[in-house]
Amino acid sequence: MRPRKRGGGRSSWGIHPVSERAPARFEPAFDGFADRVRESFGRQGAMALIGAELVAVEPGYCAIALAPRPETSQQHGFLHAGILATLVDSAGGYAGYTLFPAGSSVLTVEYKLNLLAPAQGERIVAEGFVVKPGRTLAITRGEVHAEFGGARTLVAIMQQTLMVMHGKPDR
Repeated sequence: MRPRKRGGGRSSWGIHPVSERAPARFEPAFDGFADRVRESFGRQGAMALIGAELVAVEPGYCAIALAPRPETSQQHGFLHAGILATLVDSAGGYAGYTLFPAGSSVLTVEYKLNLLAPAQGERIVAEGFVVKPGRTLAITRGEVHAEFGGARTLVAIMQQTLMVMHGKPDR
């Protein structure tokens, strides 16, 4: 399967800027939102185990990438769907977390993942976008793209519900 080319401006990470991807603009609850996300990401052993990298954090948006390797593949050589799901779950969760108040944390309540194409390429990028923030629950959506030779292929989409864990700071 050959990746399809997409035009448009790309950020230094090779992903489309938020202004082109997310129709809504959000205001974070406090100034330290990005540092809080980066610190939380740094404590996730699962992200370190699979070699994921946090590549973008903006209000209502997060992108996480990894370079596939044999340890993250399934029997046909594609990125394992469980690894892909882990990436997009975290990207959506952190997108929501950017809008949560100080002194809170994030927990996924549910998500629905549709696999659209085999995840193969030089890099896999999971992007999370807030659809609707809320005081108790937040809704996000996610997209996973496989990048190869400058082209991007949409390989999965996700819809997610998050719980705002008030009074339970992320440790």
